[in-house]
Amino acid sequence: MKGMLLLPTQADEIDKKLERNENVGPLAGVLVGVKDNICAKDMACTAGSKILENYRPAYDASVVRKLRECGAIIVGKTNLDEFGMGSTTEGSAYQVTANPWDLECVPGGSSGGSAAAVSARQCVVSLGSDTGGSVRQPASFCGVVGLKPTYGRVSRYGLVAYASSLDVIGCFGTTVVDAGILLQAISGHDKLDATSSKRDVNDFTSQFISKDYFESQPLKGLRVGVISETIGDGVDKEVVSSIRGAISHLEELGSTVTEVIILSLCILN
Repeated sequence: MKGMLLLPTQADEIDKKLERNENVGPLAGVLVGVKDNICAKDMACTAGSKILENYRPAYDASVVRKLRECGAIIVGKTNLDEFGMGSTTEGSAYQVTANPWDLECVPGGSSGGSAAAVSARQCVVSLGSDTGGSVRQPASFCGVVGLKPTYGRVSRYGLVAYASSLDVIGCFGTTVVDAGILLQAISGHDKLDATSSKRDVNDFTSQFISKDYFESQPLKGLRVGVISETIGDGVDKEVVSSIRGAISHLEELGSTVTEVIILSLCILN
């Protein structure tokens, strides 16, 4: 499948801490893949390009530092389209990553390696970056959860930039809960990123484990727009079925769902 580019060993350090009865953090032993445009100390950071083939940063990106502090194991760097400029992960200068569900198909991109690695259970969760869909699209292709956080919620310090006003470091997991736990770990203000938000970080994980929370219709009063063209003529029936299922779930949670029209899509149709 070729989702990983580098596989270090870090579990021994956690074992030694446990032997010394030291705090190992809430993510102790959790295997995390990191997209290879996010810096991790003394690990290659190529951004999928031969230009950076020998670059090994002397520092951790803020998100990587936070994960290490939580006890996570950075199991490897994941493949991507060169400098994040692609949507199939065929554009890497090193290898082509396949979709775990069908090795003849692409995993999407540019964070295709991160999505494929989680889908194939090479790691529990992974980090990607999203400029125009590079987390969300490969997550869809590989059948995993992909989350693009609100801009400024997660520090971009240590990310090889593509378009700084749009770049966001995002999360992959096999479930919404896993993605939420990862988001909780990496969120928060960072003085090393001038665009980092100072707003308080919500306790995302408490919302996942409370049955009462979902039964209380937490989205009551919220209006959600659904693009008409995504459920109209010419769209695959399975896609329409999935979207309508999501609409029903949002309505069960109390939201009001309204169809909206995007004129540019009308022209394409």
